[in-house]
Amino acid sequence: MRLAELAGLCRCQKAVGSGGQCLQPALPLTQAPRASPGAELHSSLSQGVIEGENVEPGGQVKALGSFCPERGKLHIYILEESDSGAPPCAEVQDLHQRIDKFRFTPPLEDSCFHYGFNSNYLKKVISYWRNEFDWKKQVEILNRYPHFKTKIEGLDIHFIHVKPPQLPAGRTPKPLLMVHGWPGSFYEFYKIIPLLTDPKNHGLSDEHVFEVICPSIPGYGFSEASSKKGFNSVATARIFYKLMLRLGFQEFYIQGGDWGALICTNMAQLVPSHVKGLHLNMALVLSNFSTLTLLLGRRFGRFLGYTERDVELLYPVKEKVFYSLMRESGYMHIQCTKPDTVGSALNDSPVGLAAYILEKFSTWTNTEFRYLEDGGLERKFSLDDLLTNVMLYWTTATIVSSQRFYKENLGQGWMTQKHERMKVYVPTGFSAFPSELMHTPEKWVRIKYPKLISYSYMARGGHFAAFEEPELLAQDIRKFLSVLEQQ
Repeated sequence: MRLAELAGLCRCQKAVGSGGQCLQPALPLTQAPRASPGAELHSSLSQGVIEGENVEPGGQVKALGSFCPERGKLHIYILEESDSGAPPCAEVQDLHQRIDKFRFTPPLEDSCFHYGFNSNYLKKVISYWRNEFDWKKQVEILNRYPHFKTKIEGLDIHFIHVKPPQLPAGRTPKPLLMVHGWPGSFYEFYKIIPLLTDPKNHGLSDEHVFEVICPSIPGYGFSEASSKKGFNSVATARIFYKLMLRLGFQEFYIQGGDWGALICTNMAQLVPSHVKGLHLNMALVLSNFSTLTLLLGRRFGRFLGYTERDVELLYPVKEKVFYSLMRESGYMHIQCTKPDTVGSALNDSPVGLAAYILEKFSTWTNTEFRYLEDGGLERKFSLDDLLTNVMLYWTTATIVSSQRFYKENLGQGWMTQKHERMKVYVPTGFSAFPSELMHTPEKWVRIKYPKLISYSYMARGGHFAAFEEPELLAQDIRKFLSVLEQQ
């Protein structure tokens, strides 16, 4: 899938389709030095924040007054079917040839998804991919929203930027940065975007109308990967903050799950005065306290602050926490230690890549789906949507670089980085989806996020909230904004 550049936009030029607004803020800032990919990772800025130089009493990070964004250009892009420079038909032909060479391994009897992706169902998926999946049509769907690229810290950063088609008189849209995780992509947000940018035409009130920005994490999809070691969530948070400044937003809201939750958390730690609100549908808050209360909660749950719903989702703890996490975290150990090894195989085999990625969309949506022959994949997603997400990894050859993000963030162990122990002092909202891999009680969230103002037990849904239950997530984001604005 080649990204065809249509126009280069310097600071004072206006983008086609931008509503006449300059996409570059006129900031009186000096030119930041151009860096090679990842070169600013260990700059005095990032070290100062994480090492405590800019930390106020109580652990709150000060606003970074000296944090000057780079000047740069924004480029409009249209996605095309080939990213290799070869004709689109050659790209698809290569894919089909590789699929045709797939070596089938029969599954064990009655194994369903207990051993991973069931190979009988995999045959159906790859048959659809080979014979019915229309990549050209899916590229047209991807192009429904405007795509851009801009260079920040030496890396080409891809993002989509969707503005509301209409606004109530006298109103301005609320800028919202939404960040994906692994093995997802910016495409996860395609169904929730219209609910946020055009609520009135989707059965919602126009009390909250958003302008949505969805970047690709560096090393994912169309965002360039760092060529240096150490590019972690803090570095990504810094880049996304610079992106928002470059788009002209001094204050904005942020939302994320999976890696997006950690990146957004880091943004709130780095630049709290710029983040008006933080909304999450996943939180990495395990600590000695949460572990202790987890062990005691079945007997002393109410005393420890657990609700009946918390107890229902956490116990019996051996099955719903420990065994469940063990079953679903094998991939993590590989990617936290030696991601390039398995990545080499996945980058060479589209069938292997599809099985590896789509298995997560089965059991991470609902762990009970492992008892089904088809993994329950088509209960919540269409094969077109699932394979489009796979194609964003395949056509860009980014599965290896996306997996390296685990090693950069978790390869040194759990709770070894200072930002993991720092609290977040911006207004926070949290959506607790019942089929998330591990339930996070409000009590745990509040320890990490003391300014938690909205916590919701969602009616249904799992790990890929925006992709799976866009209406529910959109409603909870709007609820969070309503609570925030009433304060």
